[in-house]
Amino acid sequence: MNPFELTRRLMAIPSVTGTEREIGEFLLSHLGQLGYRVERQHVAGDRFNVFAFAGDGRVMFCTHLDTVPPATIPVREDNDFLYGRGACDTKGIIAAMLEAGDRLRRDGITNFGFMFLIAEETDSIGAKAANTLKWNSDFVIIGEPTRNLLARAQKGTFILNLQVTGRAAHSGYPEHGVSAIKNLLGVLADCEMADWGSHPVFGKGSLNVGVLQGGQAANIVPPQATASIMIRTVEPRDVVEGKIRGIVSNRATMEIIGASDPLLLHIVDGFETTVVSFGSDAPHLTEAGKRLMIGPGSILDAHTANEKIGKRELMVGVELYEKLVRKLLI
Repeated sequence: MNPFELTRRLMAIPSVTGTEREIGEFLLSHLGQLGYRVERQHVAGDRFNVFAFAGDGRVMFCTHLDTVPPATIPVREDNDFLYGRGACDTKGIIAAMLEAGDRLRRDGITNFGFMFLIAEETDSIGAKAANTLKWNSDFVIIGEPTRNLLARAQKGTFILNLQVTGRAAHSGYPEHGVSAIKNLLGVLADCEMADWGSHPVFGKGSLNVGVLQGGQAANIVPPQATASIMIRTVEPRDVVEGKIRGIVSNRATMEIIGASDPLLLHIVDGFETTVVSFGSDAPHLTEAGKRLMIGPGSILDAHTANEKIGKRELMVGVELYEKLVRKLLI
């Protein structure tokens, strides 16, 4: 099965986070038929990580099985692109990794393996479970859509929910109520205006208000309001947490959902580099060796209704994966 055929086949299997079992079973069977030694690691419910080894696994290819919703986008292609959910994030990357593995084995190189993990799009429980195992690998190549540039750094994340409680009243007499929406908007404005730091490698920190909810009806002063925020961080977690707590103070209730520090990644001479602002499983794979990140496709196409990956870019990704493993094994 060539990389384009495999990408199409993988995209046809829905695997929104929480429903990775079917694609996991497909890959276990496919990798076994290709002659790899395969293993599954139970993680939660009927969900599992997929591991496969050509030999002793000094270098591990790693990416995730899950996608964001909707579960499927009609799979199609034209002369230049493959389209569908997971095209670049990361089913095309899986196909590129497997093709690189076949090329390496044909030349007698077997010191590599694969780690295909669940739940990267939410809480990374697949990566956290994999990280509890004893790995003999020296390097782990994490596949994400970086336009085939080797990521030298990944920004951190700080995710939180804010809740403000007001007092309901008739909208004709707003002076008798307290608008939770108005008060929350004041907090959010201060968050937006704050300086989230800058770093010579990571660049500038940024904040996004991703969800805003509140109120009951147009004729009621809103008694509650909530917001979900993600900060792409370039400073240590404790610094970021101190800033946000200082801004919010006692004006809202704050719930921290998750956080990871910015991360410097391993780089190799001869590869163009970049810095990525998106999250990945990389912070959770501390026990699998030095972490690298590279893959075909653009993050700007990921999570969109028109997700795609360039055919030529996918094949360049195959060549880069093969080249990278050869350099790492020197």
